[in-house]
Amino acid sequence: MKPLYNKSDKQSVLAFAKKLKNKTLREVCDPIILKHTYSGKGNFGQILEKYYFQYEPNSESEADFNEIGLELKSSPLKQLKNKEFRSKERLVLNIINYLEVVNQDFTTSSFWKKNASILLVFYLYNANQNLLDYIIKLVDEWNFPENDLEIIKRDWETIKKKITDGKAHELSEGDTFYLGACTKGGKGGNERLQPNNTLPAKQRAYSFKQGYVNHIIASIANEAAGAYGKLIKSSTEVKKKSLEEIVLSKFKPYYGLSVDQIVKRLGIKLNVNAKSFYASLTKAILGVELDKEVEEFEKAEIIVKTVRLKENNLPKEDISFPTFKYKELIEEAWETSEFKEILEHKFLFVFFQFVNGQLIFKKVKFWNMPYKDILQAKKVWVKTKAIVSSGGIVKKVVNKIRYTNFPNKRFNTVSHVRPHAQKANDTYPLPTKDKVTQLNEYTKHCFWLNSSYIRDEIYLK
Repeated sequence: MKPLYNKSDKQSVLAFAKKLKNKTLREVCDPIILKHTYSGKGNFGQILEKYYFQYEPNSESEADFNEIGLELKSSPLKQLKNKEFRSKERLVLNIINYLEVVNQDFTTSSFWKKNASILLVFYLYNANQNLLDYIIKLVDEWNFPENDLEIIKRDWETIKKKITDGKAHELSEGDTFYLGACTKGGKGGNERLQPNNTLPAKQRAYSFKQGYVNHIIASIANEAAGAYGKLIKSSTEVKKKSLEEIVLSKFKPYYGLSVDQIVKRLGIKLNVNAKSFYASLTKAILGVELDKEVEEFEKAEIIVKTVRLKENNLPKEDISFPTFKYKELIEEAWETSEFKEILEHKFLFVFFQFVNGQLIFKKVKFWNMPYKDILQAKKVWVKTKAIVSSGGIVKKVVNKIRYTNFPNKRFNTVSHVRPHAQKANDTYPLPTKDKVTQLNEYTKHCFWLNSSYIRDEIYLK
């Protein structure tokens, strides 16, 4: 059979790959695949390799097209109402070998050998379609921009250090900015041996965070480049300092100033009563235009939280997360739950404090939840799920006030559950009728971080 392309010639591979654009696997692959039923995660990529590029799928440490140093990756897209494409999920790369990575440096690492140059095939996911009929929308080679590569190198070093310290079981995607270490395998990861610790660790793979994949997609599709403001102005800057150091250096000149003084120094006009006031003030301090998002924050999926402290250092409020849907909550597993996913993000806390009636800017802090505290948050999630599943939300009703069995602040030092709705009739359907009230729906609730936890474990540490 005559080869369809030359595996040793990058231009030949790319030209052959780009024939996939706006086609489906059913249209471009060997008709033999029509005799098979394919379903499940990962099968799109395996079919693409075997029946279009005509090589056997493998898990070797080298790139798929090793002669030209090119790795093939396929990933699903979703399309927004404005027709722009976004990633449906993070992009999972190669498995992390805990025992080997400790003896590697970045340039000799399995990550770099495999992923220095990537041939990306993005297809439009449709839950109602056979995967053979997904339309391939974007095909192109991806090489890392210089600034991104410096951040990715530091991310890789962070992952390696945690493994070297015998803490592979504590790895979290919140440890890093663009390059993550996501669980890989059944129920959130099979277990593997790790160095310097007898505890097994869940299997993990290098991955690009969903926000970073969105940036890749926008670059390939030439979308909305003007919607983002950059923090890092030159590669020289990011070679000398980490992203964290660059961000902190922009905030430090304003420590100790009142909100009014900061606004005056920046020379901007902001509506103090607007809901977006603190977000706008943060952007202005970072030197990003108010109508733009911070590019590096979007790529790293950084969650910015502004906290106003009382004079005794206790936050004025607990911190809320998005409301959970009761029916979806009981179908989740902890390892892939929405709550755990949020907690494993990187956060940027911006602290202001009331001093003699004035709001003073105290400090900013990058933070991600330590492993031991994630285990505590898990207890709150487990109890909440059990309560919803059993129909036991309401404990009693006194003078029309409903008291619930949801875990409160006395249950846990890290987190609790309480309403997050404008009105009591702002509800979600229940999977099981509530036993006390006989209701089939209930007021929206969410998980919260306790104000005392924010004070003790984030602000004062």
